[in-house]
Formats: sequence, C-alpha cells, structure tokens
Amino acid sequence: MRRRRWKRVLIGAFAGCAVLADAGAAAAQAAASTEQLAISTPPAGSAAWVEDHTFGRSLPDPATTTPAAAAEFFASLAPTELDRLIQDYPLVVGNFDGAPVDLRYRANRIALAAERDRARARAADRKLDSEQRALAVSRANDVEHLLAPERQVLAFDPRGRGLVTEVWGDLGNADRIAVLVPGSDADLGHFDQAVEPLRSPAGMARALYAEEHRQAPRTRTAVIAWTGYVTPSGLGPDAVTSRLADVGAPRLERLLAGLKETTRPDAPPSLLCHSYGSVVCGSAAPEIPRAAASPSDTSGITDLMVFGSPGMGVQSTAELGTGVHVWATRNGSDWIGNVPYLEVGGLGHGADPTSTDFGAEQISSARSSGHNGYFAEGTDSLHNFAAVALGRYENVVRPPADTP
Repeated sequence: MRRRRWKRVLIGAFAGCAVLADAGAAAAQAAASTEQLAISTPPAGSAAWVEDHTFGRSLPDPATTTPAAAAEFFASLAPTELDRLIQDYPLVVGNFDGAPVDLRYRANRIALAAERDRARARAADRKLDSEQRALAVSRANDVEHLLAPERQVLAFDPRGRGLVTEVWGDLGNADRIAVLVPGSDADLGHFDQAVEPLRSPAGMARALYAEEHRQAPRTRTAVIAWTGYVTPSGLGPDAVTSRLADVGAPRLERLLAGLKETTRPDAPPSLLCHSYGSVVCGSAAPEIPRAAASPSDTSGITDLMVFGSPGMGVQSTAELGTGVHVWATRNGSDWIGNVPYLEVGGLGHGADPTSTDFGAEQISSARSSGHNGYFAEGTDSLHNFAAVALGRYENVVRPPADTP
C-alpha cells in the first residue's frame, strides 16, 4: 500500500512541475490523460497473410521476418504478384519494413481510402450517438488529407489513435535522410495541424525539409515524420515512465533496418528526438548501430539530436553505446526544464541531456521559444538540425560559453 501511495506522489510531482510551468494547456491535458495501450503486434490482415499459400509458398511472417529478409522476398515477386498483395493485404505491405518504398506508398493509399470510407460510414450511422459520429467525421477528414496526391505515406495503422509515417523528398535516392521522432500526443489526429503546424510531426518535418534545401539546395534530402509508436496522451503516468518508449524502440529499430535495405547505402540517417521521443531514442540507441549501419558507412555513427527532452533514460551518453553521437538543446522558455531530471522507482527519465556532465554536444536554440518552437523559421535550433542532418558540422551554432 505504501509503495502505491509513493508512486502516486511521484507521478503527481512530475506532472505537477510541468503543469505549473505551462498551467493552461498542460493542466487540461493532465486532467484528461489516460494510460495508453501500446501497439507491438503486426497490423490487421497479418494472420490471413501468413495462411496465404496461393503463390505455392509461405508468405513471410510480419511478426518475425527481418527487414533484410523482407526485402529479399519482395524482390523475388513479379509485378502482378505485388499488385495482388497490396490489393489483398494493404495494411501488411504498407507497414512491412524492408518492402520497396514505392510499393508501401501504393499500399497505404489503399489502406487510407478504406479507413476513410469506414469512418464516413460510421459518421452516417444514426445508431451511433452524436459524439461517436463526430469522432468518425474527424477521423475521415484526417485520413482524407493524407490521400492528397503529393502525400507519401510510408506506414499507416488505424488501430487506436492511429499511427502514421510520412516522407518528404525522394527517399530511395536521397543523399541524406532525417527521421523525426515526436513526443506526447502525436497520433493520426494530431499528425498534421493547420493551426500551430509546428506542434505537429508533419509541420516539423516540412520546416526541416525546407531548411535543408535552403542550406544545401543541390543535396538530395528526405525527411521522415515517424509516428510509429503509441505516444503518451497528456501528462499522466505514461509520460513519466518508459513503458511506451520501451515498446516503441524496437519499432524504431525496424524502421532504420528497413531504410538500410531500401535506400542508398551511403545515405546515413539522422534522428531528431523531441520531448518523450528522446526517451524512445534513448531506449533504441544501443541497437541503432546494428539496425542502421550499412556496409559503406565507415563511421558507424548515427547523429541523434534531442531537444525539449525530459531525459533519455540514462545518466550519461556513455550508457547509450558507441554508435550514436548525441546533440542536445533546450531553450530557456521550454517548460520541460522544470521537470525533475531523475529516475526513482521507474518514474522519471534520468539526467538532463543539456547538462554538462551528460556528455552530449550542446547546440544553440536561440530565438526559439516554448516546448514546440524549435522548428520556427530563423531559429538557431532549426538551422542546427538541418546542418547536422546534412553532415555540415562546421556550420553548427554552439550556445554562448556562459549559457548553462
């Protein structure tokens, strides 16, 4: 009984610090937050896929097949066979790391259209109450936006709040690739916000892609907004434990391993980890070299940028392994700086990545403000994110010497 009471006290302390720092929206989020059901299983259709023997052989199990084996399997199929698979199993193909990028785009358009139609049918169903119909209308609208001709959806899973991953640029031919790992409240409904777009993964990705082209117009780049894990909702228990991050980390590792199979071998990925996303990146870090490194990558090092971070689940970069180079920043008005940087009984996420002892390379975020202002045009943070993602380390702006 005492242990449960102490856990509730700690949760209140962590959430309370954040709420006091951003009393309006954060307080509302904290009040409405609920524990989330993590998604770790393959998407709908996987069971039927495994039982399908119409090609005279077993199809690779999405739950156990490595991205390398998946790439080999899809490469062995004829165009007519590929067409049949994306029509019959769009969610399986669209989420299969290692499958050809263009094939996944096609499969996810089919899956998105099916989800839009399902949501529209629910919206018109008078047997449902008004709240359920309104939610269905919102879901249909969110999906419809992703069906615009220019959208490149690399993964889509309608379960729960909805998972979606989108690409900007020519991923298969990019010289440099950046993967954005967002934090709390990222889901299908918040993936691409018209109001305050830089609060959403899609808005952040667009800003980074544009800044990369401003700095290096002749470099072929691609940016991936990866909402491929169930994120915390608000500032409840999920936000102060690593439970969702621990489930999300293997999914991030599979994404990176899939990129190794389907993109240029000399296009190293960089990771940009915002808020709770930095907890996911911290959990994945020890396995990133195995997942991401290609034979032509002589450095074997992945750039990992953390910003607005509550911690990475460790006390220093030494605990993250030797395969990542960590860059860190936090602006002075970001409320996350008021969260306790510690870990007690599974609550909290360890040391502050911007502290001197942590071991990360510090970069400037001057002219950015708040928890979601790091991608605003003209900020040092946006400039630095693009410079690191481009491998132009000499252009990175460091904070002044007297900045804590």
